[in-house]
Amino acid sequence: MIAHLRANLWLLLFTVVLCSVLYPLVLLGIGQAAFRDKAEGSLIDAAGEPTTDPAKAVGSRLIAQKFSGDEYFQPRPSAVSWNAAASGASNFGASNPALRERVVAALGPILKYRNGDPIGPDVEQWFVVTDGQRAKAGESPLLVEWAKAHSGFATAWVKDHAEAVALWLKEEPDVVKGKPDKAAERFFEPYATAHRATWPGTEDEKTPEGKTRQVISPVTTGDDIRSACFEGWWEAASAELRAKVKPVPADMVMTSGSGLDPDVTLDAAVYQLDHVAGKWAELTGRAKAQIRSEIEEMLNKKAEAPFGGLAGVKLVNVLEINVALRGRYEKDKKPSQ
Repeated sequence: MIAHLRANLWLLLFTVVLCSVLYPLVLLGIGQAAFRDKAEGSLIDAAGEPTTDPAKAVGSRLIAQKFSGDEYFQPRPSAVSWNAAASGASNFGASNPALRERVVAALGPILKYRNGDPIGPDVEQWFVVTDGQRAKAGESPLLVEWAKAHSGFATAWVKDHAEAVALWLKEEPDVVKGKPDKAAERFFEPYATAHRATWPGTEDEKTPEGKTRQVISPVTTGDDIRSACFEGWWEAASAELRAKVKPVPADMVMTSGSGLDPDVTLDAAVYQLDHVAGKWAELTGRAKAQIRSEIEEMLNKKAEAPFGGLAGVKLVNVLEINVALRGRYEKDKKPSQ
């Protein structure tokens, strides 16, 4: 009996040392010796070069991040707002109406016509004209109808602009942040009634104490209008006009399983090319056609399919291409930019 217990204990000790100490140490040694950059998180610096110093890193080529500015390519939508600490999917099934709502909301700001012009300005004009007509007819504002039909999006909007909404409602920000759904019910209808044919935007305002705060400012343009009013515009559009809209690659409106997918398909990158090239042309004062040609060449050079091209379609790493764009054009920006 003692002999069996001794043998089992030795086996337990041996397997713990082998599997929990020696094996991880061997893998750590191999990783640090042969694949140090990848073992440290595949970080890259502002020059696009691999780095193991977190202080110099601008991101990881394995994790997506949101970029601000029209001069940059955007990653796939994320159900977790590209938060690496909360990786996950939306878990919306194909039959879930919430999936359709989210996809429809994503289309307005990104869709364009086959000639390259964005549909956004037409959606904005449709909103202003239609709501003006509804006002003359004594009908409720489009904004109110949208807030009722899409309460989740309305609540999210209020939550994202809690301080400005609180100031407009003359309430404490904590009240709005604590119950944004209730604040949405109190905000949208009186705002829309007072400011027909406009959407609530925000702008910075200086307080008497010299501080900066955000206040509600009526707008008639912007991605909020394009997202919320796209479906109405689409339903009102003629079949001829719809046929002029260029189909969008699926990965521009569908989230990935992790919410952190660092790549987009080459088709999705090319779909974004016109507005990216246009913004860099504006910032540098150079011809858009030339900038577009240069960026397209960069995309084709950086695009690669998985497993050395043996599987899947060509992908572009969003962080890498944006770092390359900054390195190539940042120095050429006009002084006023």
